[in-house]
Amino acid sequence: MSPNPRLKSPMPPGADAHRQIHGLLMSYSRGLPNDDTLARMLATQASGGGSLPAGLGLTPPEFVALLGRHFPGATLPVMPDRPPPAWDPRLLEEKEELIKLLDFHRAGQDVSERWMSVIVATGCMANDHLWEDLGLWSRRDLSELMARNFPVLAAKNDRDMKWKKFLYKQLCEQEGIYLCRAPSCAICRDYALCFGPED
Repeated sequence: MSPNPRLKSPMPPGADAHRQIHGLLMSYSRGLPNDDTLARMLATQASGGGSLPAGLGLTPPEFVALLGRHFPGATLPVMPDRPPPAWDPRLLEEKEELIKLLDFHRAGQDVSERWMSVIVATGCMANDHLWEDLGLWSRRDLSELMARNFPVLAAKNDRDMKWKKFLYKQLCEQEGIYLCRAPSCAICRDYALCFGPED
């Protein structure tokens, strides 16, 4: 996409670049669910952050539809080149399972929930905390995303488990696989790996 004339292209480096892009995108937003969340992801990616591939992991037609629905008339700044991820084929199978899990729990309020299923599952393929891989600005952003798009699933995370671990745990339970041998989370010596802050 060509750069927006209201933005320098590419954005100058610095802590405020992503906030400027976010503000510009939000000036085009329609007040739909996920506008702010998507603007944060896109702004982070335009500033070189996050782990999502180009297009947030969506197909080109899906990405164009997302932009047209949430930010009509906006043109993204030039995005940094991102080589396509070289994922292990086993991860791609997991990604499809995660998409199905998220799709099954969509709130049914907005079409963007389908795109969010793909975006979140794609973020799970990377190695940092999920909120960082998605290009969000805090874990709270991710918790709000989950509650808005997948409320029944999000409500199951009532002990504040780290989101990526929680989603994989849901997949395991769905398949009847219980790999953890601790009798309960409260007495597990690896408790901090699954629960606690993700800052």
